[in-house]
Amino acid sequence: MTYNELWRQLAHIYDDGEAKAIARMVYEVRFGLSPSDLFIGKDTQLSADDQKVLAEITQRLMAGEPVQYAIGLAEFGGRIFHVGPGVLIPRPETYELCQWVTERHPARILDIGTGSGCIACTLAADMPNAQVTAWDISEEALRTAAANAESIGVTVRFEKRDILNVMPTASQIPCNEFDAIVSNPPYICEKEKDGMERNVLDYEPALALFVPDDDPLLFYRAIARYGLTGLKPGGSLYFEINPLYADALHDLLSRMSWHDIEIKEDQFGKQRFIKASK
Repeated sequence: MTYNELWRQLAHIYDDGEAKAIARMVYEVRFGLSPSDLFIGKDTQLSADDQKVLAEITQRLMAGEPVQYAIGLAEFGGRIFHVGPGVLIPRPETYELCQWVTERHPARILDIGTGSGCIACTLAADMPNAQVTAWDISEEALRTAAANAESIGVTVRFEKRDILNVMPTASQIPCNEFDAIVSNPPYICEKEKDGMERNVLDYEPALALFVPDDDPLLFYRAIARYGLTGLKPGGSLYFEINPLYADALHDLLSRMSWHDIEIKEDQFGKQRFIKASK
């Protein structure tokens, strides 16, 4: 199957532009063929084994599976990460959060709810002198994140911890250890499902997406509470947020005595990030 054949097949379920973008990603990320390679016809030179893999990928794509899961890879901040149904697909907006953190060059960083490890590994790669720790409740996510750290060539300390059940004063939980805590926690309310794409609902892990309708700030509250103990004086929280609850989160952090609270828009003009200092 060639690139043109693939995107035309995908055009039965996607519009032409999206079908072409998905096909390009398959050939570029999975098979290492650049647009210029496709232009000169190198997509006709795939081995028999690669053609078999391509046929399997095509079948999964035609069933509506996100391309990142179908090929097992996702691009994030110019690096390639392994992904699977047990972790969220990294989004470009989240890379903007990483860039905001690197502006301050914190020495010790904790990433809570690391998933694929895209935040932790990116920060470790972009700030080689930083010491990065990453927590997740999912063993599958931690395995994926550790594999990504190894493939990218960075050192991250991964730990299985549930932020909803962390006792900041417990002897095994460090106090005043980190300069920054960063997190892209679950922040979509159950009631928002009706407006979401089916390929997200059907394939991405609900554990990493949704919070109860009656407590949309559940994870932010828990992380901010831990941060009051886990962060050094002057340390900062960095969150990716649901724009619907930006003001409510600002008020919550203010009531918890966080200061210098700043909300930042993403590249699409949405209130997507918030920072607060201890």
